[in-house]
Amino acid sequence: MDDTQSVVPGGDLWGHPKGLYILFFSEMWERFCYYGMRCILVYYMMKELLFAQDKASHIYGLYTSASFFMPLFGGMIADKFLGQRKCVLIGAIIMAIGEFVLVSPSLFYPGLTLMALGVGLFKPNVSTQVGTLYKHGDHRRDRAFNIFYMGINVGAILSPFICGTLGELYGWKYGFMSAGIGVLLGLIVYIWGQKYLAPDLIMQKTQKKEPVESRPMTKDDWVKLLMLAIVCVLNIVFWGAYEQQGNTQALWVDSNTNRMILGWEMPATWYQNFNPIMLLLIIPPITWFWGKLDKIGREPSSIGKMGIACFLMGVSFLFMLPAVWEFNRTGTSSLMWLTISTLILSIAEVYLSPVGLSLVTKLAPPKLISSIMGIWFVAVAGGEYFAGFLGTFYEKMPKDHFFGMIALICIVTGSLLLIILKPLKRIVGHGHAETVDA
Repeated sequence: MDDTQSVVPGGDLWGHPKGLYILFFSEMWERFCYYGMRCILVYYMMKELLFAQDKASHIYGLYTSASFFMPLFGGMIADKFLGQRKCVLIGAIIMAIGEFVLVSPSLFYPGLTLMALGVGLFKPNVSTQVGTLYKHGDHRRDRAFNIFYMGINVGAILSPFICGTLGELYGWKYGFMSAGIGVLLGLIVYIWGQKYLAPDLIMQKTQKKEPVESRPMTKDDWVKLLMLAIVCVLNIVFWGAYEQQGNTQALWVDSNTNRMILGWEMPATWYQNFNPIMLLLIIPPITWFWGKLDKIGREPSSIGKMGIACFLMGVSFLFMLPAVWEFNRTGTSSLMWLTISTLILSIAEVYLSPVGLSLVTKLAPPKLISSIMGIWFVAVAGGEYFAGFLGTFYEKMPKDHFFGMIALICIVTGSLLLIILKPLKRIVGHGHAETVDA
C-alpha cells in the first residue's frame, strides 16, 4: 500500500490526493485565461488593429512561442529561489494584469509581454506539482496527468464560449476582461487549497521536512535527459502543426467554411472548442485502450506514443486537402472536413501531451524537475514559433499545397522517430527501468 499513498495530508478523493483537484481547477482557469485570449488574438490583430495576415500570423507565433519559452526561466526561478507555489501565485497575478492591459489597443505589446511572463511562471510549476503528490513508483501518476489534462481542456472549452463570444459580438475588450477574471478565479482556488499540496523543494529546505536530493548527476540521469532531448525535437514539429488551429485554420473557418448549422451561423471563434470537447470525449476510451494493450504486453512506450502522435498529426492535415478542393469548386467548404481533421488531431494530442508531462516528472532529477519541465515547454515554444513561421506561407502558396506541406513534415518526422525507436531502446536498455519504459 505504501506506493499508492499520497505524500500530502488530507486523504484521497476518488482514488487520488485532494491536491490533484486543486491543481485541476487552478490550471483549468489559467488555461481559460490563456485560450480565451488566444482564440481572439488573430481576429483582434486583423480586424481591430488592421494588421496584415502575415504580420498577424508572425506575431501570433512570437507570442505563443514566448509563452512556452518563458517557463524555462520560471522553472529555474522555482528550483533555485522562490519555489513552485510562489511562482504559481505571482504568475497568475501577472497574467490577470496582462489581460486587463490588453483592453487598451495602445498597450497591445506590453499586454502580450505580461501574459508571456505570467505563463512562464505559472505553467511549469503547476504541472510539476501534480507529480509531487505521488510517491516514487506510484502507478496512479500517469492517470493523474490524464485527469489534470482534462482540466486544461475544460478551461479551453469554456474560453471560446465566453471570451470568444464576448469579444466577437460585443467588443474585443470584453473578451480580454473575461479572460482576466478567469485566471483570478483560479488564483482563489489555488490559495484556498494550499494545505492539500506537497511542499516544494524550497519549502523542504526551509522546513526541513524531507531531505532534498543533492547527489551529483549519474550516467542514468544523463541518459534520461538525452531521451527527453530527442522528444523535445519531436515537440517542435508537432506543436508547429497543432497551433495552426488558432492561426491558419482559424482563418480558414472564418473565411472559407460554411458555418451554417440548421439556419444558425456558428461564430468562427467557436471552432476553438472542437479540439477540447473532443479531448474530453476521447481521453477515457484511449486510456482504456492503452490498459487493454498493456495486459497483452502491446502498449506502446511513451516515446513510441509520441511518434504515433506526430504521424497522426500529419494525417489530420491530409483531410484539409478535400476541404480546399471543395472550396475551389464551389466557393465554400463543409465544416465536416475541419471536424474530421480536428478529431484526428485530438487523438494525436492525447498520444503526446499528457504522456510528455508525465514522462518529464518520471525522468527528471528531483532537484531539477521544474527546470526540466521548463525545457519541455521551451520545445513547445519552438513549435509555437514554427507555427507562426508556417503561417506566413498561408497566403503565398495554394492552400492545398500549404496544408499538404504540413502533413508531409509531420508524417516524415513521426515515421523517423518510430524507425529509431528500437535502436534507442537498445542504447538505454542497460539503464533504469523507467528509462526503458519510456
